[in-house]
Amino acid sequence: MKRGRDKGTRDKGRRGNRRSDRRDTGKRPQSVPDSLTSRPSRLTQTPGVRKLLEGIGTPEATPFRPDPFQLEALAALEFEDVLVTAPTGSGKTWIAREEIRRLIGAGKRVWYTSPLKALTNSKYQEFTAEFGSERVGILTGDRKENPDAPLIVGTTEIYRNQLFDSLRSGHDVGADLVVLDEAHYVADEDRGHVWEEAIILSPPRIRLLLLSATIGNADEFARWIEEVRGVRCGVVTRPGDRPVPLKAALLLPDQRLLPLLNDTGRLNPEIMAIVDRAREERRTPLRGQRRRF
Repeated sequence: MKRGRDKGTRDKGRRGNRRSDRRDTGKRPQSVPDSLTSRPSRLTQTPGVRKLLEGIGTPEATPFRPDPFQLEALAALEFEDVLVTAPTGSGKTWIAREEIRRLIGAGKRVWYTSPLKALTNSKYQEFTAEFGSERVGILTGDRKENPDAPLIVGTTEIYRNQLFDSLRSGHDVGADLVVLDEAHYVADEDRGHVWEEAIILSPPRIRLLLLSATIGNADEFARWIEEVRGVRCGVVTRPGDRPVPLKAALLLPDQRLLPLLNDTGRLNPEIMAIVDRAREERRTPLRGQRRRF
């Protein structure tokens, strides 16, 4: 009985300490600095914000016309491997889709690879809607559907593994074209060897279409592909900036919207001022609070 009373007293003391800690810790709550919430909510109060929001929305529908670089890539695929470098949103996938359409119509087979399962799932849904579920399969680490379809969408690792299996068994990989989306992953420190092995081990009879928005040394990369495969690799580039420009902004807790950059391309001075004030508030100790060193 005495032990029970002692334990209850100890627990009560602990609960009391916890309540005391919750009541007054002597520390400032970890919250957004006052400088971020001291102004009223206004989304379009400055010319910079109005300029930022200009042009956002659904564009007017117009007939589709392929860009010259898209037609150039399709023509080159008739005779050689092709590396396409173009900004995001330029229509690199259109090239792959049209070549896939041509090959499937001719009774041939295609592999479409990507580095991410999420992107693979997205492309699977896109191609299923385009070509029909009976013509499209998917192979990832945790998903296997319709593996005998003429178009297989899968991660690059799965395609590379099929090449290894082909070497061991002596059977050819069932593909006439392999699309390596996000081909710049060849430079990834951890996973780049997968792309290297996929390129090196793909038989010369299989045409390669490599797509990327961020390869800076495209000609050098293409020469390496030619060296290891013994097949010419052409480079098709879309000049200019991305067709859909990026607009960056910072949304504050009080719902004010600040453009990230000013007209000269530098960080918005108002954002810099907010950052400086926040840093100063963190450095200044509260009254009655001992500063720790």
